[in-house]
Amino acid sequence: MFVKRFLRKTTLALSLLSVMSAAQAAEGDKPEEITLGITTFLSGPASVFGVPGRDAAELYLEELNADGGIHGVPVRPIFIDEGKGASGMLSDYRRVVQEENADLMMAAISSGNCKALGPVAEDLKVVNIMWDCGTEKALEGLNYKYVVRSQANAVTEMVASVLYLLKVHPDFKTIAVVNQDYAWGHDSWEIFSTVLKQMKPDVEVVAEFFPKFGAPDYSSEISRLQALNPDVVFSSSWGGDLDTFTTQAAQRGLFRNSKFFLALAESSLERLGSRLPEGVLVGARGDHYFLHPEYVNDPKHSDFVSKYVEKTGSQPIYPVYHMVQAMEAMVDAYDKAISENEGNWPNKEQLAEALHGLTFRGLTSEVTIRPEDGQGLEDQLFGVTTSSDEYDFRILKDIMIVPADLVTTPAGESTPEWLTTLNADLLDEVDFYGEGNGDTQ
Repeated sequence: MFVKRFLRKTTLALSLLSVMSAAQAAEGDKPEEITLGITTFLSGPASVFGVPGRDAAELYLEELNADGGIHGVPVRPIFIDEGKGASGMLSDYRRVVQEENADLMMAAISSGNCKALGPVAEDLKVVNIMWDCGTEKALEGLNYKYVVRSQANAVTEMVASVLYLLKVHPDFKTIAVVNQDYAWGHDSWEIFSTVLKQMKPDVEVVAEFFPKFGAPDYSSEISRLQALNPDVVFSSSWGGDLDTFTTQAAQRGLFRNSKFFLALAESSLERLGSRLPEGVLVGARGDHYFLHPEYVNDPKHSDFVSKYVEKTGSQPIYPVYHMVQAMEAMVDAYDKAISENEGNWPNKEQLAEALHGLTFRGLTSEVTIRPEDGQGLEDQLFGVTTSSDEYDFRILKDIMIVPADLVTTPAGESTPEWLTTLNADLLDEVDFYGEGNGDTQ
């Protein structure tokens, strides 16, 4: 009798447990929190670039969680310092995924790190949003399932850079480059120089300098540039390296002899202040600029800019915009995945699928993550430095916004092959902001 009663009670308990489990499953096993791993430079010369990205993440998540999180689930960030180097960063990345049970990762800034992280994320089956790195080789032809990028790549940025240079300063004969000696520095210059030679065949590359990442002294490169006296000096360096090179070049009078094009210098405008001369061509790695002519008075943009300035004392720079884009992609992907899952909480595969083909808006123009390869399509903004009575650093004039689809390798095609199809006719497709094609977003 006791055995029969025990079995009946046990069966009833198991039935109730089964019903409860079914109810939980119907809710999609909504977690208590979303654990989000974020890699950025928190130490070293690149921290001038990485810390603003962290600050943007904190500001965004504070507001998101105060509003209830994502469908009632708060997001808990864990920051990983890329300043430790690739091996240290990869070790921390694995730890956050495997020991902290990260639901989603946002990595990385360094192009070298992104190339290394892609296979790791796929192996760990963790959704990874590449939030800032540039090299196209991190995604092209790899057909990742869990890895996407929420912004443009080097192809978009460098092809657009060539167009801007030839629109603003077409009459030059010689050019030199000073780029960091790692994946981004070499890949970006390879793209830029290839397209430039096709659109302007008579141009001569007189020097190619690739100082080590984090180099403290550019006197050798500057001395050679002074001797060569190129018409244009191009650099796609960034962060502390760009600041150091620009400061030393200005001190030596190099800007008086050559036209400078600093393709990533939007992020250095405020830090460099008056050390950066007028008349320098500047890129923003996206259409990211706190005085963006289309969005300067847009409520979403202006509200975030005000709060960011209040939090940090500085204007937001493009890593801030890139971080917000990654955050918006995350939120919108969860919304999309939950909707497609009939209101149930998505698993990682469903979240990854939702990111592919997603169109979302950060603080400026919309971005679309291509469904075929996970590559983000992001418009590009450029300008020329000028002085202002309102700010104690250079701002931009002669702004041009280049549509992403015009300057991005089509899905499924090879970048080296696609670049050979480009010619000077592409210049007819772009113009300065408010003057024809350039005013479209």
